[in-house]
Amino acid sequence: MYKLLLTVITGAFLMSAAPHKPTLYLIGDSTVKNGKDKGDGELWGWGHFIGDYFDSTKIDVANRALGGTSSRTYRTKGLWDAVLEKLQPGDYVIMQFGHNDGGPLDDTARARGTIRGVGDEQEEIYNPITRQQEVVHAYGWYLTQMIKEAKAKGAIPIVCSPIPRNVWKGGKVARNNEDYGLWAKQVAEKEGVAFIDLNTLIADVYDKEGETKVAGTYFGSKDHTHTIEAGARLNAEEVVVGIKGISKLSLKKYLK
Repeated sequence: MYKLLLTVITGAFLMSAAPHKPTLYLIGDSTVKNGKDKGDGELWGWGHFIGDYFDSTKIDVANRALGGTSSRTYRTKGLWDAVLEKLQPGDYVIMQFGHNDGGPLDDTARARGTIRGVGDEQEEIYNPITRQQEVVHAYGWYLTQMIKEAKAKGAIPIVCSPIPRNVWKGGKVARNNEDYGLWAKQVAEKEGVAFIDLNTLIADVYDKEGETKVAGTYFGSKDHTHTIEAGARLNAEEVVVGIKGISKLSLKKYLK
Protein backbone atom coordinates (compact mmCIF):
# COMPACT_ATOMS: atom_id res chain seq x y z
CA MET A 1 0.00 0.00 0.00
CA TYR A 2 2.83 2.37 0.91
CA LYS A 3 4.61 1.65 -2.40
CA LEU A 4 1.41 2.24 -4.35
CA LEU A 5 0.84 5.56 -2.61
CA LEU A 6 4.44 6.59 -3.23
CA THR A 7 4.10 5.71 -6.92
CA VAL A 8 0.92 7.79 -7.26
CA ILE A 9 2.49 10.78 -5.49
CA THR A 10 5.66 10.54 -7.57
CA GLY A 11 3.66 10.31 -10.79
CA ALA A 12 1.56 13.32 -9.85
CA PHE A 13 4.71 15.30 -9.04
CA LEU A 14 6.31 14.44 -12.36
CA MET A 15 3.16 15.44 -14.23
CA SER A 16 2.99 18.77 -12.40
CA ALA A 17 6.68 19.38 -13.03
CA ALA A 18 6.44 18.62 -16.77
CA PRO A 19 7.59 21.61 -18.85
CA HIS A 20 4.98 23.67 -20.65
CA LYS A 21 4.68 22.79 -24.33
CA PRO A 22 4.57 26.21 -25.99
CA THR A 23 2.18 27.32 -28.70
CA LEU A 24 3.04 29.51 -31.66
CA TYR A 25 0.01 31.70 -32.38
CA LEU A 26 -0.37 33.31 -35.80
CA ILE A 27 -2.51 36.43 -36.09
CA GLY A 28 -3.20 38.47 -39.18
CA ASP A 29 -5.40 38.69 -42.26
CA SER A 30 -6.29 36.45 -45.20
CA THR A 31 -2.70 36.26 -46.42
CA VAL A 32 -2.03 34.26 -43.24
CA LYS A 33 -5.28 32.28 -43.23
CA ASN A 34 -7.53 32.47 -46.27
CA GLY A 35 -11.23 31.85 -45.81
CA LYS A 36 -11.90 28.75 -43.73
CA ASP A 37 -8.36 27.50 -44.38
CA LYS A 38 -9.61 24.81 -46.76
CA GLY A 39 -8.21 26.13 -50.03
CA ASP A 40 -11.48 27.60 -51.31
CA GLY A 41 -10.88 29.09 -54.74
CA GLU A 42 -7.45 27.41 -54.61
CA LEU A 43 -6.28 30.23 -52.32
CA TRP A 44 -4.19 29.64 -49.22
CA GLY A 45 -2.50 31.70 -46.52
CA TRP A 46 1.06 30.95 -45.43
CA GLY A 47 -0.07 30.06 -41.91
CA HIS A 48 -1.56 26.81 -43.18
CA PHE A 49 1.85 25.46 -44.15
CA ILE A 50 4.28 26.88 -41.61
CA GLY A 51 3.54 24.14 -39.12
CA ASP A 52 5.34 21.72 -41.46
CA TYR A 53 8.62 23.36 -40.43
CA PHE A 54 8.18 22.87 -36.68
CA ASP A 55 8.59 19.82 -34.48
CA SER A 56 5.02 19.15 -33.36
CA THR A 57 6.23 17.11 -30.38
CA LYS A 58 7.83 20.26 -28.94
CA ILE A 59 5.52 23.10 -30.03
CA ASP A 60 1.95 23.57 -31.25
CA VAL A 61 1.02 25.97 -34.04
CA ALA A 62 -2.36 27.72 -33.84
CA ASN A 63 -3.41 29.81 -36.83
CA ARG A 64 -5.80 32.44 -35.45
CA ALA A 65 -5.67 34.84 -38.40
CA LEU A 66 -8.92 35.95 -40.04
CA GLY A 67 -9.46 37.26 -43.53
CA GLY A 68 -10.60 40.83 -43.90
CA THR A 69 -9.20 42.04 -40.61
CA SER A 70 -6.88 44.96 -40.00
CA SER A 71 -4.74 45.59 -36.95
CA ARG A 72 -7.73 47.58 -35.67
CA THR A 73 -10.59 45.16 -36.34
CA TYR A 74 -8.63 42.12 -35.20
CA ARG A 75 -8.78 43.83 -31.83
CA THR A 76 -12.25 45.38 -31.92
CA LYS A 77 -13.88 42.11 -33.02
CA GLY A 78 -12.51 40.39 -29.93
CA LEU A 79 -10.16 38.12 -31.85
CA TRP A 80 -7.07 39.36 -30.05
CA ASP A 81 -8.74 38.99 -26.66
CA ALA A 82 -9.47 35.34 -27.48
CA VAL A 83 -5.78 34.73 -28.21
CA LEU A 84 -4.62 36.77 -25.24
CA GLU A 85 -6.80 34.73 -22.90
CA LYS A 86 -4.99 31.54 -23.91
CA LEU A 87 -1.43 32.92 -23.91
CA GLN A 88 0.94 31.38 -21.41
CA PRO A 89 4.54 32.21 -20.53
CA GLY A 90 6.85 30.87 -23.22
CA ASP A 91 4.27 31.03 -26.02
CA TYR A 92 4.98 32.94 -29.23
CA VAL A 93 2.85 35.31 -31.32
CA ILE A 94 3.68 36.13 -34.94
CA MET A 95 1.63 39.09 -36.16
CA GLN A 96 1.27 40.28 -39.74
CA PHE A 97 -1.12 43.12 -40.52
CA GLY A 98 -1.28 45.96 -43.02
CA HIS A 99 -3.11 44.76 -46.12
CA ASN A 100 -6.46 46.01 -44.83
CA ASP A 101 -5.31 48.96 -42.75
CA GLY A 102 -5.30 51.41 -45.63
CA GLY A 103 -9.07 51.57 -46.06
CA PRO A 104 -11.45 54.27 -44.82
CA LEU A 105 -11.99 54.64 -41.09
CA ASP A 106 -15.77 54.81 -41.26
CA ASP A 107 -17.05 53.45 -44.58
CA THR A 108 -20.33 51.55 -44.56
CA ALA A 109 -18.78 48.42 -46.07
CA ARG A 110 -16.08 47.48 -43.51
CA ALA A 111 -14.84 50.44 -41.46
CA ARG A 112 -11.50 48.78 -40.81
CA GLY A 113 -8.90 51.40 -41.72
CA THR A 114 -6.31 52.79 -39.34
CA ILE A 115 -4.47 56.09 -39.23
CA ARG A 116 -1.28 55.84 -41.22
CA GLY A 117 1.99 55.63 -39.30
CA VAL A 118 3.16 54.86 -35.80
CA GLY A 119 2.22 58.06 -33.97
CA ASP A 120 -0.24 58.83 -31.20
CA GLU A 121 -2.81 60.44 -33.48
CA GLN A 122 -6.40 59.40 -32.93
CA GLU A 123 -9.76 60.23 -34.42
CA GLU A 124 -13.20 59.66 -33.01
CA ILE A 125 -15.67 58.39 -35.60
CA TYR A 126 -19.15 56.95 -35.78
CA ASN A 127 -18.71 53.34 -36.85
CA PRO A 128 -21.62 52.47 -39.20
CA ILE A 129 -20.94 48.74 -38.77
CA THR A 130 -21.12 48.64 -34.97
CA ARG A 131 -23.37 51.73 -34.80
CA GLN A 132 -21.22 53.11 -32.02
CA GLN A 133 -18.70 55.85 -31.52
CA GLU A 134 -15.12 54.60 -31.77
CA VAL A 135 -11.72 56.15 -31.25
CA VAL A 136 -9.45 55.01 -34.09
CA HIS A 137 -5.67 54.96 -33.64
CA ALA A 138 -2.62 54.56 -35.89
CA TYR A 139 -1.49 51.24 -37.33
CA GLY A 140 1.57 51.29 -35.09
CA TRP A 141 -0.55 51.91 -32.00
CA TYR A 142 -2.53 48.71 -32.50
CA LEU A 143 0.61 46.64 -33.05
CA THR A 144 2.18 48.20 -29.97
CA GLN A 145 -0.79 47.31 -27.77
CA MET A 146 -0.73 43.68 -28.86
CA ILE A 147 3.02 43.48 -28.29
CA LYS A 148 2.76 44.96 -24.80
CA GLU A 149 -0.15 42.75 -23.82
CA ALA A 150 1.55 39.61 -25.13
CA LYS A 151 4.68 40.48 -23.18
CA ALA A 152 2.63 41.00 -20.03
CA LYS A 153 1.45 37.39 -20.34
CA GLY A 154 5.05 36.19 -20.66
CA ALA A 155 4.71 35.46 -24.38
CA ILE A 156 7.22 36.38 -27.09
CA PRO A 157 5.84 38.63 -29.88
CA ILE A 158 7.31 38.64 -33.39
CA VAL A 159 6.33 41.24 -35.99
CA CYS A 160 6.22 40.53 -39.74
CA SER A 161 5.93 43.09 -42.50
CA PRO A 162 3.05 42.31 -44.90
CA ILE A 163 3.73 40.06 -47.87
CA PRO A 164 4.09 41.85 -51.23
CA ARG A 165 1.19 42.00 -53.66
CA ASN A 166 1.47 40.91 -57.28
CA VAL A 167 1.89 44.52 -58.40
CA TRP A 168 4.83 45.49 -60.61
CA LYS A 169 6.47 48.63 -61.94
CA GLY A 170 9.47 48.78 -64.21
CA GLY A 171 10.07 45.04 -63.94
CA LYS A 172 10.22 45.11 -60.12
CA VAL A 173 7.55 44.06 -57.64
CA ALA A 174 6.12 46.83 -55.48
CA ARG A 175 7.45 46.84 -51.92
CA ASN A 176 6.04 48.39 -48.76
CA ASN A 177 9.31 49.50 -47.17
CA GLU A 178 8.13 53.10 -47.05
CA ASP A 179 4.79 52.50 -45.35
CA TYR A 180 3.43 49.42 -43.58
CA GLY A 181 6.65 47.46 -43.80
CA LEU A 182 8.59 50.41 -42.42
CA TRP A 183 6.05 51.09 -39.68
CA ALA A 184 6.02 47.44 -38.60
CA LYS A 185 9.81 47.56 -38.32
CA GLN A 186 9.74 50.81 -36.36
CA VAL A 187 7.26 49.39 -33.85
CA ALA A 188 9.28 46.19 -33.41
CA GLU A 189 12.48 48.14 -32.84
CA LYS A 190 10.84 50.51 -30.37
CA GLU A 191 9.34 47.66 -28.37
CA GLY A 192 12.48 45.53 -28.55
CA VAL A 193 10.92 42.51 -30.26
CA ALA A 194 11.94 40.39 -33.23
CA PHE A 195 11.12 41.69 -36.71
CA ILE A 196 10.88 39.58 -39.86
CA ASP A 197 11.06 41.70 -43.01
CA LEU A 198 8.83 39.26 -44.84
CA ASN A 199 8.01 41.77 -47.56
CA THR A 200 11.65 42.13 -48.55
CA LEU A 201 12.42 38.40 -48.28
CA ILE A 202 9.58 37.48 -50.63
CA ALA A 203 10.04 40.48 -52.94
CA ASP A 204 13.69 39.51 -53.48
CA VAL A 205 12.52 36.09 -54.70
CA TYR A 206 9.87 37.63 -56.94
CA ASP A 207 12.34 40.03 -58.55
CA LYS A 208 14.67 37.14 -59.38
CA GLU A 209 11.91 35.02 -60.89
CA GLY A 210 10.19 37.80 -62.82
CA GLU A 211 6.66 39.07 -63.23
CA THR A 212 5.39 36.39 -65.61
CA LYS A 213 6.56 33.44 -63.53
CA VAL A 214 5.39 34.97 -60.25
CA ALA A 215 1.91 35.68 -61.58
CA GLY A 216 1.52 32.20 -63.02
CA THR A 217 3.10 30.27 -60.17
CA TYR A 218 2.13 31.95 -56.93
CA PHE A 219 -1.13 33.88 -57.46
CA GLY A 220 -4.70 33.21 -58.53
CA SER A 221 -5.67 34.24 -62.02
CA LYS A 222 -7.57 37.36 -60.94
CA ASP A 223 -5.98 38.10 -57.60
CA HIS A 224 -3.00 40.32 -56.81
CA THR A 225 -2.98 39.76 -53.05
CA HIS A 226 -3.96 36.19 -52.19
CA THR A 227 -1.70 33.28 -53.01
CA ILE A 228 -2.40 29.80 -54.30
CA GLU A 229 -0.69 26.86 -52.60
CA ALA A 230 2.72 27.38 -54.19
CA GLY A 231 2.76 31.02 -53.15
CA ALA A 232 1.65 30.26 -49.61
CA ARG A 233 4.33 27.60 -49.28
CA LEU A 234 6.96 30.04 -50.51
CA ASN A 235 5.79 32.65 -48.01
CA ALA A 236 5.87 30.14 -45.15
CA GLU A 237 9.39 29.16 -46.15
CA GLU A 238 10.48 32.80 -46.10
CA VAL A 239 8.98 33.28 -42.64
CA VAL A 240 11.21 30.41 -41.52
CA VAL A 241 14.20 32.03 -43.25
CA GLY A 242 13.42 35.16 -41.26
CA ILE A 243 13.19 33.22 -38.00
CA LYS A 244 16.54 31.56 -38.63
CA GLY A 245 18.11 34.92 -39.37
CA ILE A 246 17.38 36.36 -35.92
CA SER A 247 20.25 35.25 -33.71
CA LYS A 248 18.61 35.55 -30.29
CA LEU A 249 15.14 34.29 -31.23
CA SER A 250 14.47 31.17 -29.17
CA LEU A 251 11.70 30.04 -31.54
CA LYS A 252 14.46 28.60 -33.76
CA LYS A 253 15.01 25.67 -31.42
CA TYR A 254 11.59 24.27 -32.30
CA LEU A 255 12.26 24.05 -36.04
CA LYS A 256 12.80 20.61 -37.53
